[in-house]
Amino acid sequence: MLRRRLDSLYKIAAILLATCSAVNAAEFTPATYDLSALPAYKPEQMALGVLRIYGTPLESLVGRWAFEFRQKQGHVRLKAYLINTSQAFAGLLTGQADIGLMGHRTWHTSLMGFHRAFGYDPLEIRFATGSYDDPEGSTPGLMFIVPKSNPLQGLTLSQIDGIFSAQRTGGWDGTKWSTTAARGPEANIRTWGQLGLTGEWADKPIHVHGSDVTLSNWSDLIEREAFKGGKKWNPAIIEGPRADIGLKAHGKTRDQEIIEGVQNDPLAVGFMFQRVINATGSDVKVLPLAANAGDPYIAPTPQTFFDGSYPMHNGAYLYLNRVPGKPLSPREKEFVRFVLSREGQQIVADSRIFIPLNAAQVRAELKKLD
Repeated sequence: MLRRRLDSLYKIAAILLATCSAVNAAEFTPATYDLSALPAYKPEQMALGVLRIYGTPLESLVGRWAFEFRQKQGHVRLKAYLINTSQAFAGLLTGQADIGLMGHRTWHTSLMGFHRAFGYDPLEIRFATGSYDDPEGSTPGLMFIVPKSNPLQGLTLSQIDGIFSAQRTGGWDGTKWSTTAARGPEANIRTWGQLGLTGEWADKPIHVHGSDVTLSNWSDLIEREAFKGGKKWNPAIIEGPRADIGLKAHGKTRDQEIIEGVQNDPLAVGFMFQRVINATGSDVKVLPLAANAGDPYIAPTPQTFFDGSYPMHNGAYLYLNRVPGKPLSPREKEFVRFVLSREGQQIVADSRIFIPLNAAQVRAELKKLD
């Protein structure tokens, strides 16, 4: 019931945000992506029977995939039950679905439930990168922002960990607990001097802002990429629940409150989506990020999302119940191969919901099918 309620709230939030940014969307020029290096789809096996897809309501995307796939594989039929994200794993667990479609990486609780039911993990196939700044996009990556007056030039993932998290005994690597992510309080970053700022900045406290750090795709992204699977957050974070994004408090949406909280506080740092920064006309500095100390800082752009060099990009996924050591059925394997083909990824690009995968990413996902 709670998950269904959250899914409903997220849908409402997306509709309201799209309405608020209608002017921006009308003026927006979508990015283009070179997909010439991706393999064209060539059937390797004949696909027969009914392929059942459950999950996130991406009807237009799945509809185009289904139409084009059946031009190549005319003996297969597709049945889609795209009601909400939670149906992806519900379908897999009950045996009603062959593929679970999710507009984000699944929650840890879903992975644990699947593992307990079957004794192994699901096959996870990333089929797209989350959006950057497209007003029609979904599953956006994260921008880390400070006021324009802040002299900080960028952040590393370990610095994001130090700022936004707290000491921990370990973290989750899929369904396994690992102590590799453990760290003590000495790695906490609580003053601007710890980030290398000097003079009047050196002993000033860092005021941390963010949204939905208890259960959301954006908090999950930070936990995976920066916290290394840890889930302990800086208790001083000023959290803006984003489930009621379209509902105004004090005449402002939660997004506006989060961004203005950073913009109006010289000591603040926070995270938000680029499309929201654009839609609100916020005057904040977006920091480039480096995966490791000593690496070049990478600014977020459509291209750095596409090539994967910007560390805090997101993804969209297909999940399948493949028994370890056994092959997928021909219809499952051929459909996934189509989605990862040049034709399937062009449909992703044309949808503007997500950013297509690049050739290296496609090769990595195709290897999982062997």
